[in-house]
This record gives sequence, structure tokens and C-alpha cells, in this order.
Amino acid sequence: MFAGLNAIRMISMEKMNIKQFEFSQSHLMFWDKLEKANFFLESIIDTGDEPLDGRLVQWLLDQPLSDGGQWDMFINLIEKYGVVPQSVMPETQSSSSRRMNSMVILKLRECASILRTMHSKGSPSEAMREAKGQMMQDVHKMLCIHLGQPPEKFTWAWRDKDNQFHRTDEITPVEFYSQYVGVDLNDYICLINAPTKDKPYNKNYTVQYLGNVVGGQIVRYLNVDTNTLKQATANMVKDGEPVWFGCDVGKDFQRDHGILDPEVYNYQLLYGTTLNLNKAERLDYGHSRMTHAMVLTGVDIDNNDAPTKWRVENSWGTEHGDKGYEMMTDAWFDEYLYEVTVHKKYLSDELLAVLDTEPTVLPPWDPMGALATSETE
Repeated sequence: MFAGLNAIRMISMEKMNIKQFEFSQSHLMFWDKLEKANFFLESIIDTGDEPLDGRLVQWLLDQPLSDGGQWDMFINLIEKYGVVPQSVMPETQSSSSRRMNSMVILKLRECASILRTMHSKGSPSEAMREAKGQMMQDVHKMLCIHLGQPPEKFTWAWRDKDNQFHRTDEITPVEFYSQYVGVDLNDYICLINAPTKDKPYNKNYTVQYLGNVVGGQIVRYLNVDTNTLKQATANMVKDGEPVWFGCDVGKDFQRDHGILDPEVYNYQLLYGTTLNLNKAERLDYGHSRMTHAMVLTGVDIDNNDAPTKWRVENSWGTEHGDKGYEMMTDAWFDEYLYEVTVHKKYLSDELLAVLDTEPTVLPPWDPMGALATSETE
């Protein structure tokens, strides 16, 4: 979500002709948490006949409310709730979520116990959803205490780079997005590179029980080879458009200097043994998955038109790297970058045709269903 807002804020800055601008993370975080809570409780109702100690229900209970997400989940939030400038809903706990998450998760697990007990006693679905409505009121109140209450309408004033003063009429967050961003996010396609045998290339995939907005669009991936993914990404960056991407940020990362490179540490020299799982094996054997989303804002191209390194905009502040920007080598891109979101104009006609096919449904615990799960302190 933070990376998604970083990807679109430059558009707003150009439309308003201003030097600095930031969207409210707290605004979208509030609605993301509320929608995820509802999505979780609906999943609990849906799986009432599943055994409590079975893999599916235990998977649902393990992480009812993480900070992570996927591109389609970001689209769901934007379409339903829009955006607001940061000053309209200032920062509270969007960068310090651990305590809030733990308390809301405790409440959701309590709610899950009640709903499953109701199901075991034969309560009709109408009664369970009526109970869920009261539960959601409690969750809403908890989120308001931690994050504040999102505005239904607001006014926004700014002075542009030419020193001209502007002020909006009273406006809703959805109207603000329409007027001051205006990009149809559905034109952007999520490409993944998952080179495992169970996921042939040039096919669509989705993940069971992965989402945030009940009734919203599903998470959808188009799996392609690395070169196809990289070429579309490089072309979009060269055209001046930032690219949202998901990766395993904790691997081979020198945080202080902001370097993402498989050779940044020489572990084999230290331990005197090989550490040679390839990308597919790391996915299959649980050693790697997507853990974080960032934005690609630059690419270094050699004389053969091949990328050598990439400029990455992170959301962890300016104390590390190059004032908060990281440097990713192309080798790291190959090994630990799993998905990008590119405009469909960068895809071939053959790949565009694949988008119209029915996606293969992956189980909830598939590594491509991973979200960034490390909440901040």
C-alpha cells in the first residue's frame, strides 16, 4: 500500500504543479484493516464445516490481519475509498502497527470462535452475519482509537510552483483520486516470475482466500519468464513511469548502504560450504517468498541495452541507503524479485490474450500468496 501510494503520488504532483506531496497512509491503512477483518470473518463463516485443527482453518487463524498486501488489493481500496492528502488524515500508527495488529487479531480470533460455535449449533447464515455486523462495529471502534476516523469529505488547499493559490470545494476521497490522480489502475497488470514446475509460464493464477474486500476483484497473476518480466519493467521505467514490485527484501541486503546484491556478503567463504538453492528451489522448500513491496524509479542500461542495476524507492525513511533509495543489481532482480505491476501496453498481444483466460486457483499457503508480514515496531 505504501509502495502503491509512492507510485501514484508523482502523478498528483504533476497535476497540482507542486514540489512536494504525500498521501495519507493512515487513511488507506484504516480501510485495509477494516476490510481484511471482514474478509477474515467471512472466510471463517465459509469454512464452518472444515475441522478446527485442519490446515485450512489453522492457516486462516494464523494471520487474520497482516500489514501486507498485493496489487489487486490496493486497487480494491483505491476504487472503494479513494485517497486523501496526508495533512487531511495525519500520521498516527501506520508506521507503528504491531500493538494495534495484535489487539485486533485477538478480537478477530475471539469472533472466529463465536462464529464457529454458532455454526456447530446450527445457526443460519443470516444469524451469523448479524453477529458479524456487531463484531465489525467493535473492530471499527478499535481502529478509530489507533488510527483516527477517516474523513467522508474534506477541502484541500495548496500553493503551486508558480506561487498560485488553489483550493478545492468540499470533496470526497474518491473524487479527489479521480481529479488529482485519475489513473485507471485496472490497466496495470501484475506479472510474476515463479519458475516452479507447478506454475507453467504464460498462464493466469490466483490464490484461494487471498484478498481484502469481499466482492472486490480477485488477486490475479500472470506468470512469465524473467526476461519478459524484466523487459516490460525496463521499458516502463525508461518511459518515466515508476514500477511497483514485490520481492524478498531480507535476502542479500546491506541495509545501511542500501545495496541489494547476491554477492554483497560472501557466506560460502565464511562457512566453507555451498549455499546454492536456485530461485525455484527456494520457493519450493520454503526459503524465500515475497516479503515487501517497493517502487523502481530508475534503471542503468549498458551498451547492449541490457539492465545492470536498478534504483529503488523504499518507504523506510531516509536514514539508510541514498536518502532512502536502494541500489539493486540486476542479478538480485533475477533471484529475489517475484512480481511487478506494469501497464498492459508493455505486454505482447499473446500475453494480453492470456489475461482473458480463467486463472488456476492455488492453495492459500502457496508462496505466491505471501504478503509482507513483518509489522513495524
